[in-house]
Amino acid sequence: MPDPSPGGTPATDAIVARYSARARAVLAGDTQHDDDGECFGAAAYQAEDEVPEAALRASLGCGNPLAVADLRPGETVLDLGSGGGLDVLLSARRVGPSGIAYGLDASDDMLTLARANAAQAGAGNARFLRGRIDDIPLPAGSVDVVISNCVINLAADKGRVLAEAFRVLRPGGRFGVSDIVAEPGLDPGERAAAERRIGCAASTLTAGEYRRELRAAGFTGVTVTPTADAGGGLHAAIVQATKPAG
Repeated sequence: MPDPSPGGTPATDAIVARYSARARAVLAGDTQHDDDGECFGAAAYQAEDEVPEAALRASLGCGNPLAVADLRPGETVLDLGSGGGLDVLLSARRVGPSGIAYGLDASDDMLTLARANAAQAGAGNARFLRGRIDDIPLPAGSVDVVISNCVINLAADKGRVLAEAFRVLRPGGRFGVSDIVAEPGLDPGERAAAERRIGCAASTLTAGEYRRELRAAGFTGVTVTPTADAGGGLHAAIVQATKPAG
């Protein structure tokens, strides 16, 4: 999720505060929460993906990026806006002990929760970093795959986030995220109302705008595939692209 000040905005500060409150509730053992306004939670994950219950309760995503990430043993994967660590723990299992699964998040509370979940799961190859998704604290060309679950849409500068994802990927690296996209020509007022209702959308891009931003960052093989109707002219989607190998 985007980081609070310095470098944040009042809107992103509010997002981090809301997600931090969710993490504190889960850490306190709260098993009751209202999913209205919190995207689709962990509904997109298969029952056989056994992870700590706290990671499932903290999940606020709109899909399952691992369904298309095609992670392989020994790879290094980075999850942007890793929250309670659900996708990181599942990624760590897929890349195996010879691989690394990084999670990047701006909320100290979410990082505390994620590290506790990783310890419970025995995921020694899961590593969690504090930082902003538009200023990733990893060197260039250091990861094989970038994933994210309904987080890039919340960033104030989506182009910068995508440029950072491109930077940290190795040549031939893959980008595969779940996110929210808007229908073309959607009335701004109606779009804003829909974004407030689902809670994980802000200044939503259309599929065409998303493709243009990815290509501007340098990606090729760009696809945006709607997966579910989020209502009000918004749709969950899988977004995929590749960093050229040359």
